[in-house]
Amino acid sequence: MQVFDVVVVGAGAAGLFCAGVAGQRGARVLLLDHAAKLAEKIRISGGGRCNFTNREAGPANFLSDNPAFCRSALARFSPRDFIRLLDRDRIGWHEKHRGQLFCDEGSEEVIRLLLRECEAGGVTLRQPCGVHAVRHGDAGFELDTDAGPVRSARLVIASGGLSIPKIGATDFGYRVARQFGHRVIEPRPALVPLTFDAAAWAPFAELAGLSLEVRASTGAGRVGGTRGEFLEDLLFTHRGLSGPAILQISSFWQPGAPISLDLAPGIDLAATLTGAKQGARRQLDTELALHLPARLAQRWLAPLGELGRRPLADVRDRDLQALATSLQRWQLTPTGTEGWRKAEVTIGGVDTRELSSQTLESRRLSGLHFIGEVVDVTGWLGGYNFQWAWASAHACAQALAPVASAA
Repeated sequence: MQVFDVVVVGAGAAGLFCAGVAGQRGARVLLLDHAAKLAEKIRISGGGRCNFTNREAGPANFLSDNPAFCRSALARFSPRDFIRLLDRDRIGWHEKHRGQLFCDEGSEEVIRLLLRECEAGGVTLRQPCGVHAVRHGDAGFELDTDAGPVRSARLVIASGGLSIPKIGATDFGYRVARQFGHRVIEPRPALVPLTFDAAAWAPFAELAGLSLEVRASTGAGRVGGTRGEFLEDLLFTHRGLSGPAILQISSFWQPGAPISLDLAPGIDLAATLTGAKQGARRQLDTELALHLPARLAQRWLAPLGELGRRPLADVRDRDLQALATSLQRWQLTPTGTEGWRKAEVTIGGVDTRELSSQTLESRRLSGLHFIGEVVDVTGWLGGYNFQWAWASAHACAQALAPVASAA
């Protein structure tokens, strides 16, 4: 049986970084991953350029049943700390908007950086290598793996959530957590498109591909009644709605609850339309198309019949008010989401009330740690989830080394 100080299961963002930091601090680390391709979630993120963090990342940008938990790790490893690693290795990066940072050349640069960190720490990487069983006894943790049995004093679960199963997502981390008595907050898809009843959505399916900036919101969310509201782009699809605005509020949305959309944010549409009546010769549909994409304006007015074709000056103020209200307070209730295959992350996971916020160590079993997406901490869209991966991994790694070798 091979013996290590630490075994890290999961070679994604959190697992790679944790293994590298712990190794450089003196621990003998084994890093395992069952997937055929290493760090595929990093590779495909940000359209292949890896939105590796967000300058503005802070506790307010994360959802959890225990909202204060993430504060400690985020405070001790900031976006600036990860940027220093990129600058050290002369990896170019740029900011798009709203603090979102991307690699100039592509996601592979981040993967290579993390692998260099592991090499510098003497980390043993086995991939693909599945883990079939985990046990704990007087000698520490014993794992049955594709490469044979392994023993370690400490075990770090960095196996991620359930999002994007085609690149290897499984429930391994949740099974291990439950095996050792941990509560798991029910996982569900997050940062995911929303879907609607096919018959009800049919009039809007023809708008698939159309995008516009909106203000999207939901009612009470899962964090102490928090309301989710974002000014971002929306995208119509054949089955429902997507785009950054929808992905953001999907993390706050609860099944059966409505969402609210302002399709003309930043203006008083009723006042604008009634004010345009003075001396205007345009038809209502032509005027509305000045404030919305033409296809959307036409689709919205279609149920109103000939009203949309009337000269604006002939439309009653109350009809313009009703039209504006319908566009700026559009309430609709999704029937579901596009599920795990389209979800960028998982919301829910290992209950953080049973973990140390300083070390991510289990309060139920000494030496067992959970980091990254497997934990019930979920960030907004825009680099926040990578920052949680780096911060939670770094906090954990500080506690892993130096450690006494397993006997």
